Amino acid sequence: MESRAMNIPDNWLPQDGLLDKRIILITGAAAGIGAATARRCAAAGATVILLDKIVRGLEQVYDEIESAGGAQPAIYPMNLEGASEKDYTELAETIEREFGRLDGLVHNAAMLGALVPVAHFESELWYRIMQINLNAPFLLTRACLELLMKSDDASVVFNSDAVGRHGKAYWGAYGVSKAGLENLMQVLADEMETNTSVRFNSFDPGPVATGLRAIAYPGEAPGKVPGPDEVIEPLLYLLSSDSEKVTGQQFSLNSSG
Repeated sequence: MESRAMNIPDNWLPQDGLLDKRIILITGAAAGIGAATARRCAAAGATVILLDKIVRGLEQVYDEIESAGGAQPAIYPMNLEGASEKDYTELAETIEREFGRLDGLVHNAAMLGALVPVAHFESELWYRIMQINLNAPFLLTRACLELLMKSDDASVVFNSDAVGRHGKAYWGAYGVSKAGLENLMQVLADEMETNTSVRFNSFDPGPVATGLRAIAYPGEAPGKVPGPDEVIEPLLYLLSSDSEKVTGQQFSLNSSG
């Protein structure tokens, strides 16, 4: 299966109830792109499971969804850096007990660390970034595969970055972890394409005004890049049945397709 940079169809518009009755798990849901995705998915009819280590942020997103009239979300506090295989198994068991299946999974949580040359990169920081950005998505996806296969139309999206598709100086473990995520997506898409309805794709939203970008570009002027709510429409497309049978592809907000 060959991956190429893609964008959603030019004429695509989200219909009312696009994600009606779908169960979608979103990591890094306490802020930024994760929170924006959760709010939009809920507005489109989904029941969202909010996962993050920052409980206060999860509670705020929960309240925003309920105030907007969305389906009651679920909160699942979890620190991906320290989570064990047992923790992921327990998460999958909880989802199965409460919902019976999983229709969507968005791997959004990520850690930047520091922009330094590889020659000076601290080993401990490298391990931490890999644990959050690459090992956690592997463990979480593996734990949830059976739940995803219980859905008639399941979608897994790995939020990526341009530095994961082409290496760039000083982006170190973050760039390498995103490259690994792209490869993991392709492996899963290839393995699961036959005899399952689960699809796997990646999405690079481009520059976005998030906490992670503020660390990378601390002097960037406010308003120079779009906010999270402005970049997430492709995620709605990928999580909906409108993208049925689309798998193993690298989506980009600004790609010409």
